[in-house]
Parts: sequence; C-alpha cells; structure tokens
Amino acid sequence: MTDMSSHSRGHRSGEDRSSSPWRDYEKLAADFYRQQGFQIVERNWRTGRLEIDIIVRKEDLLVFVEVKSASSRKFGHPAERVDEKKTVNLTRAARQYLIDNNVENCDLRFDVVTFVNGQLEHFPSAFNAEE
Repeated sequence: MTDMSSHSRGHRSGEDRSSSPWRDYEKLAADFYRQQGFQIVERNWRTGRLEIDIIVRKEDLLVFVEVKSASSRKFGHPAERVDEKKTVNLTRAARQYLIDNNVENCDLRFDVVTFVNGQLEHFPSAFNAEE
C-alpha cells in the first residue's frame, strides 16, 4: 500500500490539474501496474468527451483502468462512483480505443483503482463491458 496522506487534496478552480493530487494518484496507480509487470500503454486517453485514465498491457491482456479517490469514506467508497453510467462510458471509450488502434486477439479487463486517505485498493475485473 502506498501512503500519500501528507499530500493536499482537491484542486481550486483554475488550478493546473496536471500537478494536482488527482494526477498523483493516477501516477501511483500506473506505478502499481508497472510493479505487477504491466506496460503503461496510455494515460488519460480521450475520445470526444470520454476518457480512460490508464490503459496497461501484459502479454495478451489489455486492461482499462479507472482511478477514483476520496479523503475519507464519509460519502461512501470511491469505487461506488463507478456506476452504470460510468461503466457504459468506459466501455464506449474502450471500444473506440480498440477500433482506433486496430487491437485484436487479446483479452480485455476493466479494473478500478481507488485511493482512500492515500491508501491504494485494486479491484481487478471490477465490471463487465456494458452496452
């Protein structure tokens, strides 16, 4: 587990999000996958208004990763924010990524990585592709 509890949270309006704790969590999630032997294929891949936080690959497995964080569980676990609408949007984005990059013959997985008070939690195969 990685502890980032000493870092500040949130961002002010107009603040450069590339240096925000939110981006730090995405970097930590990417580092977690690297440590597991995955190659980071993309970070913050966009198609239209849809985005995939991280795309990683290990051999014939391509994983689309959603990263969520919260400073506490006061308003529920951050994984709960990956609702049906979010899974549909992630599935659409993943399909477009596969088309744009001519990806074939590989296994696909959707993971969620959360940070609560800086503690990483990994949810492999968090959901199935949604229409």
